[in-house]
Amino acid sequence: MIPVAATTYPCGGCGARLEFAPGESSLRCPYCGFRQEIAAPTRQIREIAYTDLATLPRKPVGSIGAYVFVCQRCAARTETNETASVCQFCGAPLVIDPAASGQIVPEGVLPFALDRAAVRTAVRGWTSSRWFAPSALKKVTEAESMKSTYLPHWTYDSRTRSQYTGQRGMHYYVTETYTDGDGNRQTRQVQHTRWTPAHGAVARDFDDVLVPGSTVLPGKQLDALAPWPLPESVPCQPEFLAGHFALRYDVEPEAGFTEARDRMKPVITEDCRRDIGGDEQQVTSIDTRHHDVTFKLMLLPVWIATYLHAGRTWQVMVNGRTGEVHGERPWSRVKIALAVLAALLVIAVIVSVVAVSRHRA
Repeated sequence: MIPVAATTYPCGGCGARLEFAPGESSLRCPYCGFRQEIAAPTRQIREIAYTDLATLPRKPVGSIGAYVFVCQRCAARTETNETASVCQFCGAPLVIDPAASGQIVPEGVLPFALDRAAVRTAVRGWTSSRWFAPSALKKVTEAESMKSTYLPHWTYDSRTRSQYTGQRGMHYYVTETYTDGDGNRQTRQVQHTRWTPAHGAVARDFDDVLVPGSTVLPGKQLDALAPWPLPESVPCQPEFLAGHFALRYDVEPEAGFTEARDRMKPVITEDCRRDIGGDEQQVTSIDTRHHDVTFKLMLLPVWIATYLHAGRTWQVMVNGRTGEVHGERPWSRVKIALAVLAALLVIAVIVSVVAVSRHRA
């Protein structure tokens, strides 16, 4: 366990604790409404050279224990793996000093823009629009719980140069003679493809390839929340975390870059196909070199909401900036079965009409 000091922001109106107000640039007291503007940043979000990674002060993820916050409001001790939390006894915001986390310090944060009311509206719209969901799902109007959480993400920039080999396919047509179903001889144009070797080089500069830095939540659902308006990010300041939660990363930046390269590969492959040209392409090999690689750690806003349906708790995630919703949902077997039957009925009608038309012809 690592004892850490918790940054708090006392209310200038009633003495309670201030929290960051989503959609604003200020801290707000949840009790008396007092507001305090967040000071303008004195630095810019910077890109860190990947070659400098070994010089950064950090500990291996597996060696970092839980943090122990001491609440400055009630003196209670809170043990957590989060870098921002709330006191489990009095609810006061707890934000770690980034330099004391033992990890790479976040460069930027995309502040929450949606408050609880906006998230409730987004979740209601999402549940009511699910196709093949039980009809009762539309009656779910409130989330059982909502937790505003900043999730760590790595971003990577890279100038890539790729050498490829492959084949270019050009279509040509041959006239063939055949006998139709009525015994008549007919002709038709049959497509063939002539393949020739191809090789070349392509270049692409990647900017801010996002890789989730935490494995706590499903990666596919996190990816589905994209796009993220990263240009609206600001230099990371503890004030933006006050009253919210923030996870620390458990994916090392080296592993993140491996994932980033995998995410770049399909784009590079498509570049190679376009460079080959022709009517069809086959890419045999690609040798990609990465240059001027940079990275940074960003905190992105996600509302984690749960709702109750049919005695089970379901989880959804809401992009705290755009309102995009993705998550778990129930399926109605009855609706799916009816849809399948309807599709089979349509196919049967079409087959019947075609058969009648052929018979009359």
